[in-house]
Amino acid sequence: MFQSTLDIVKNSSYRSPFFRAHCEGAEGPKSLVPSRTIAAASAAQGDSCEFGSTKYFLLCGWGGILSCGITHTGVVPLDLVKCRLQVDAAKYKNLFHGFKVTVAEEGVRGLAKGWAPTFFGYSMQGACKFGFYEFFKVIYSGVLGEENSYLWRTSLYLAASASAEFIADIALSPMEAVKVKIQTSPGFANTLREAVPKMYAEEGMNAFFKSLVPLWCRQIPYTMMKFACFERTLEMLYKYVVPKPRSECSKGEQLVVTFAAGYIAGVFCAIVSHPADTVVSKLNQEKGATAIDVARKLGFAAMWKGLGPRIIMIGTLTAAQWFIYDFVKVALRMPRPPPPEMQESLKKKLAAQGKL
Repeated sequence: MFQSTLDIVKNSSYRSPFFRAHCEGAEGPKSLVPSRTIAAASAAQGDSCEFGSTKYFLLCGWGGILSCGITHTGVVPLDLVKCRLQVDAAKYKNLFHGFKVTVAEEGVRGLAKGWAPTFFGYSMQGACKFGFYEFFKVIYSGVLGEENSYLWRTSLYLAASASAEFIADIALSPMEAVKVKIQTSPGFANTLREAVPKMYAEEGMNAFFKSLVPLWCRQIPYTMMKFACFERTLEMLYKYVVPKPRSECSKGEQLVVTFAAGYIAGVFCAIVSHPADTVVSKLNQEKGATAIDVARKLGFAAMWKGLGPRIIMIGTLTAAQWFIYDFVKVALRMPRPPPPEMQESLKKKLAAQGKL
């Protein structure tokens, strides 16, 4: 199994944007070393790890810890008010009113409620989300083959991100349940250490995993949109907006493009995943309820409460996550292949079929 995985990584079209050409002559095979191959060799010499190695995937996971843990913790006040808008729209009428009521009742420190489970939960989720996304992207591209990986790249991004998020949500679920309970049940608990034993005493392990299915319903579409939209937006920005190829852009310019693509992806993510997010918030507030019960009780219109604050939060958060993740790759000198380009062999095939 491990050997076949290694072979897939070595042959993956995501391994490197550069390829080494060979030709057969009278004196045997000779290596052609064009400028593209020289560029690949020099890039490899400066990298801290080999693409697709265990170290590479672990470093991707570390980038995910930093990007998700830091950003989600940074928007805890906005997340807290958003959750309260979703579960008690009568009391918290809008975003600004929600902040006003929260500060009046609990002080400024009240806005930080749930920061600990947020940090630990989303750090674990980030490690799995980004690490496994890179892993599954390489594996699935190896299964599809080089040309199909390009033709079906959007489907590849969707499949890899869905697979990664399925695992990531199992890591996130316990801390997400604790966070929402702290934020939406005044007087229940103020800290992670206080909330966990209380929740376990009341509902057992079910308290930490009862929202896993709605969490999958929220996070998997969100992550599929987040990764696929980001990858394709990044590709289009470099193709139609940025006036020069990525290889000619400075690291700073590349990070600006990453941030822009991340924000655009974040807006779509918020819209796609918001109804399930509302169900998760309400579900963790009500004991004994199921996701279907909560959805029926809320109704379709109520499931869109708090969308405005969530677009602001998720747009900024997603952009910041991609920026931090890409910055970590730059700082750690990790391989960063440019957006995919159509292979010459595929161009010839499509031209012969009149599709190019």
